[in-house]
This record gives sequence, C-alpha cells and structure tokens, in this order.
Amino acid sequence: MKKTPVLNIVATDCPAAKEAAFNKWYNEVHIPLLMKYKGITRVTRYQLMGETPGQARYLACYEYEDEAAMAAQQASPEFAAAIAEMQESWPEGSFEIKWMASYLPLKTWER
Repeated sequence: MKKTPVLNIVATDCPAAKEAAFNKWYNEVHIPLLMKYKGITRVTRYQLMGETPGQARYLACYEYEDEAAMAAQQASPEFAAAIAEMQESWPEGSFEIKWMASYLPLKTWER
C-alpha cells in the first residue's frame, strides 16, 4: 500500500544582524540533524521574496513518509538531539517561530 506523504511547515524570523549565522546553522546543523530521522523524506527552505510586512521571512517545509512517521518523530532520539542542540545554539529569543502547521495532500498535479 502506497504511503501518503504529509507536510509540516515552519515559518521563522530572526534579527537581520543574525541572518547569516541563522541560515548557516539551519542549513548546515539543524536540517542535517533532523534528516537523521528516517521518516523525513525531504526538506525545502524558502526565503520570502521582497519585503512583505507581517510575513515570516523563512519557511521550512518538512515532508514525511506519512502521518505516522510525522507523529513518531516527536518521540525519536534524533528529534530530541536536534531540539537540544537548537536550544543550546539559539537561546530563547534568538529567532522566532512565527507559526507552524501540518498538511495532508488533497491532489498532486505533475507535468
């Protein structure tokens, strides 16, 4: 039976003075730690185009094999390690998670 992938989207912001360090850490430390969890199949990061007040500057889209894989990540040692490292490297207030949400696919179109 084919698994239905799900998406978890995390919107973040950080102070302009910390952007370079934040992006380097997110790309080179945080995502690789999270990708050790086998239920994540793909992560894509996006940066907001232009200046849109009130919008998060960054989005990270985490694709999971299915709902069960996404739910199980919360209890995984890989997730615990990534969160512990994040709290050590980026103490509270260093960057902001503006919002996060999980989505089930309705339909996919491909060319």
